[in-house]
Amino acid sequence: MRTDTLQRRLAAILAADVVGYSRLMSADEVGTLANLKAHRRALIDPTVAGHHGRIVKTTGDGALVEFASVVDAVGCAVAIQRGMFGRNLGVADDKRIVFRIGINVGDIIIDGDDIFGDGVNIAARLEALCEPGGICISRAANDQIRDKLTLAFADLGEHTMKNISRAIGIFGLTSKDIEALPELEIAQMPADETIGVAREPEGAMEQDIHFCMTRDGVQLAYARMGSGPPLVKTGNWMTHLEFDLESPIWRHLYRGLSRDHTLIRYDARGNGLSDRNVEEVSFDTFVSDLESVVDAAGLERFDLFGISQGCAVSIAYAARHPERVSRLALLGGFVLGSARRARSEAEKEQVAAMVTLVRHGWGHENPAFRQMFTSQFIPGGSKEQVDWFNELQQISTSPEDAARNLIANGETDVSDLLAKVTAPTLVMHASNDARVPFDQGRRLAAGIPNARFVPLASRNHLILEDEPAFPRFLQELRAFLAS
Repeated sequence: MRTDTLQRRLAAILAADVVGYSRLMSADEVGTLANLKAHRRALIDPTVAGHHGRIVKTTGDGALVEFASVVDAVGCAVAIQRGMFGRNLGVADDKRIVFRIGINVGDIIIDGDDIFGDGVNIAARLEALCEPGGICISRAANDQIRDKLTLAFADLGEHTMKNISRAIGIFGLTSKDIEALPELEIAQMPADETIGVAREPEGAMEQDIHFCMTRDGVQLAYARMGSGPPLVKTGNWMTHLEFDLESPIWRHLYRGLSRDHTLIRYDARGNGLSDRNVEEVSFDTFVSDLESVVDAAGLERFDLFGISQGCAVSIAYAARHPERVSRLALLGGFVLGSARRARSEAEKEQVAAMVTLVRHGWGHENPAFRQMFTSQFIPGGSKEQVDWFNELQQISTSPEDAARNLIANGETDVSDLLAKVTAPTLVMHASNDARVPFDQGRRLAAGIPNARFVPLASRNHLILEDEPAFPRFLQELRAFLAS
């Protein structure tokens, strides 16, 4: 459990360090400090500010900088290293101040003005592995800049880092690579490429992020966006309030839902900006968390929308609180979780193997393990969508949190709750859903009194923007919520 001052967000982190700082200080302490201050004043501070960065802290020989954009972070790093080439001209080799720079993009913990977490630690480890005058970035950072900048970082393979549970893919530019670059045309970062919501393009989605505490002391992050009647999207695993707004997996859905409604959505426990490493993860806590969010948001009566395992949570809430749910919409849901559906020994072994695979394979930098889940959730996805979903899995939750969620969802059984739902209900399900059998959607609709069932012509568990099923889904949902 964390205190109220702790928050999370997705960020690009730059860690810089002076090569041979102890040697320089031993040889000329006063001169080294004076030179460092001059470099900061003339080059580093203005370059960070020009690329929209925030210097979180400085040490005697280094700095930690936070950016809302990976492109800004990389542009800043290149500008600093190129600037140092010029500032070191005419300086004796043994007196030159040379930096190593590491950059990572990931989830960070904010405590006042300071930041912590693996997102920060990995950036520091990358810096330590970097050659003098060069730049090393993580695979996550490289994936985000590769189609936006003409810089070609060399693939240096995967490395095991101290106190980091998974191997990290590293990409690098040497000092010679940077020096040989033509005058870079790294324009200011396009606003729609920001990680978070600090600088969004005209007409882009805006959200207010808040935090609330559950009954068992878990801090949940929830966001409010759009305007109109309230619509609550129940939390499900593999979400990240900030990352999802730029993701081709979720952004089209949230854009569509917030056009006519005030959309409230939240990261479930163990996911996104909500508390991680939560021991108590169960169906009952999922329902209780939804209760905490809607109470914190000050909602008395609202429409409720669930996706995948969020459907069962929504059903339980609607059955418990019929006076608060105006309408209930469900997509890709199930009556029984995967463990409850398993009948044969082979099926039970497959469920157990999934949990083992998540625990031991989820955190690897190589997405091969996570690709199995991607192929179930979006088998019809484009390369861009597949890459985003692979990255979303790693950013949104840890291997242990993912395993806890998978176990809790597998044990779900709402058979006895269906008949207790009194709200008008719309159930939609992809006809060839590769993750949750189509029959589970039919069973939901059959068990909820007067529910309407709409099959969607898709094999994707998460309906994608560029497939014909999405406008059909949005049309049906809007008509239902307006009824």
